[in-house]
Amino acid sequence: MLNIKKTIENAAAIFTLEGRLDTSTAPELDQELKSSLNGVTALTLDMKDLVYISSAGLRVLLSAQKIMNKQGKMTVRNVNETVMEIFEVTGFSDILDIEGAD
Repeated sequence: MLNIKKTIENAAAIFTLEGRLDTSTAPELDQELKSSLNGVTALTLDMKDLVYISSAGLRVLLSAQKIMNKQGKMTVRNVNETVMEIFEVTGFSDILDIEGAD
């Protein structure tokens, strides 16, 4: 289960993710992001309450990163130790702008 809280103000979007970003929930986040990023120049993904991310979730992040590379900046923040370990093992820690890791 994944809860997505979305806040868009001017050209800044904040997505707060809670739960698990996996094969069953990744399409929902992908759809939310793709339908919301038009005109957004600053995207923040707050992962304070994200407990797990699978390869499907990583693909969604990569897709969002590619979109934001063309129109602005994407930041991932408040990543817990478990998710950070997945980012490090997969090399995502090198391609994502990650701030405030616990």
